Amino acid sequence: MQHALSPAVAWSQRVAVASLLGLILLGLLWELQLAPTGSGMLALKVLPLTLALAGLLKRRLYTYRWVALLVWLYFVEGVVRATTDPGLSARLALIQVVLTLVLFAACAVHVRWRLRAGAAGAA
Repeated sequence: MQHALSPAVAWSQRVAVASLLGLILLGLLWELQLAPTGSGMLALKVLPLTLALAGLLKRRLYTYRWVALLVWLYFVEGVVRATTDPGLSARLALIQVVLTLVLFAACAVHVRWRLRAGAAGAA
């Protein structure tokens, strides 16, 4: 059963979902239209992100935890491509870096506040 959310937890969920959707959209547009790098197979890199969307929307704490770890792969890719790719691809990579940092922060804050609320409720 879902309990009422505190405003802070609801805010962190909205930020996490928005940044996740941003990463998915960016990854698809980047690899398929804006700066394609080949056959479009790199667009499959967003598949793990799409799998996480349902868990974030349902506020599954486990999903927030593994997304906070998974997002670092996208961060590293963004940093590497921002420093090595030319032109538009480098700018898209910087956007990816920002989105990954926002997603990580939102997931970390969400988990922390949920665990803190759970500990306070148990006491």
